[in-house]
Amino acid sequence: MTTNPDRKRPGRPPGASDTRDRILSSARDLFARNGIDNTSIRAIASGAGVDPALVHHYFGTKTQLFAAAIQIPIDPMTIIGPLREVPVDQIGRVLPSLLLPLWDSELGKGFIATLRSILAGSNVADVSLFRAFLQDVITAEVGSRVDDPPGSGRIRVQFVASQLVGIVMARYILQLEPFKSLPVQQVVDTVAPNLQRYLTGELPDLV
Repeated sequence: MTTNPDRKRPGRPPGASDTRDRILSSARDLFARNGIDNTSIRAIASGAGVDPALVHHYFGTKTQLFAAAIQIPIDPMTIIGPLREVPVDQIGRVLPSLLLPLWDSELGKGFIATLRSILAGSNVADVSLFRAFLQDVITAEVGSRVDDPPGSGRIRVQFVASQLVGIVMARYILQLEPFKSLPVQQVVDTVAPNLQRYLTGELPDLV
């Protein structure tokens, strides 16, 4: 029986940094090309030349690996997961209530820095990774719950995303005053009704 060289002895395995880098490189490539849903841990491990158990060892779940791949400091499901328990008619308020405090925090600076880097560059893979996040994570979790009429869930979520990205741009990247300094609750109270309309209101010609 052959022994994986990354598991020769207890403690931090030799070549750990190289192993992590190879896993991240494989993950970024596959997530960008295939999206999250169509990318398996096994495929990522194969691309990195490691055992699938090592992927879990270094990064945990697939969404945690995705967070590392796009250099955001928190598992996306930490935010998206709780939305499963939120009534549909309250998502428009709860979503910015979760996101704005995160973006205002020290953790949020990593996400803002990554987004700023993407906007300043021309890396198609980075753009594809963020597209995958919107389409495979947010749309999968929220879109199916607001898919009325059938087929509208995806575009409803994209309307919501457009407003949230606009908030990030104005508040954190362009840092427009006084919007940059408004209290979180004031921003939430202002945008929540519009977000909810995108999610559950009557919108023309969606499908």
